[in-house]
Amino acid sequence: SLRLNRIPLRVAQGSIGTITLFVAMSIAENVTIHPSAVVEHPVTIGRNTMVWHFCHVMAGARIGADCMLGQNVYVARTATIGNGCRIQNNVSIYDGVSLEDDVFLGPSCVFTNVRNPRASIRSNEFEPTFVRKGATIGANCTVVPGCTIGSWSFVGAGCVVLRSVPDYALVVGNPARQIGWVSRQGVRLNFEDGLARCPSTGDVYRIVDDRVQFADVELANSR
Repeated sequence: SLRLNRIPLRVAQGSIGTITLFVAMSIAENVTIHPSAVVEHPVTIGRNTMVWHFCHVMAGARIGADCMLGQNVYVARTATIGNGCRIQNNVSIYDGVSLEDDVFLGPSCVFTNVRNPRASIRSNEFEPTFVRKGATIGANCTVVPGCTIGSWSFVGAGCVVLRSVPDYALVVGNPARQIGWVSRQGVRLNFEDGLARCPSTGDVYRIVDDRVQFADVELANSR
């Protein structure tokens, strides 16, 4: 459960010394925040999450448990990050971006939130982007706003994603195009008669109407 921590915030320093305020933050136990990181208040950060060098977490952001924010990660006020996410160096999670649990974001991947940006664009024109559970977005990818990156999908390094990506889809290139399907382990699937087995785990997947699903235990045991 979350607890309210009294976090010292140095706000000024002069001839009479340093003025220190205490602010309430909803930060769980065993959270690591590097001294060079800026964490505004109020924020929510779940247990065992690590916020590393030069990160900036804006007031209002929500970060789940067991996450890792690498060097120079920015998290905007309305951004949400689920449990177990791993965000590599130099990634910005802007307003309107939501990550579900167990998402992997590679180094320097880019989200945008306005399709036709101008200096005068207002915040109420932001388009949302959703990254579903277990998805991977590779290094140096760019995701335009309004897209949904499907559960357990895999976006290859350097992609430019212009449209939503289906669950379990493997996409590559600029613009991103689908070239296959992957398992929850990120291993490519080869379907025969509508079924495929993950080479890594043996788990069985089915494809119906060009949509991949994790098969039930009975089907897995029947093969």
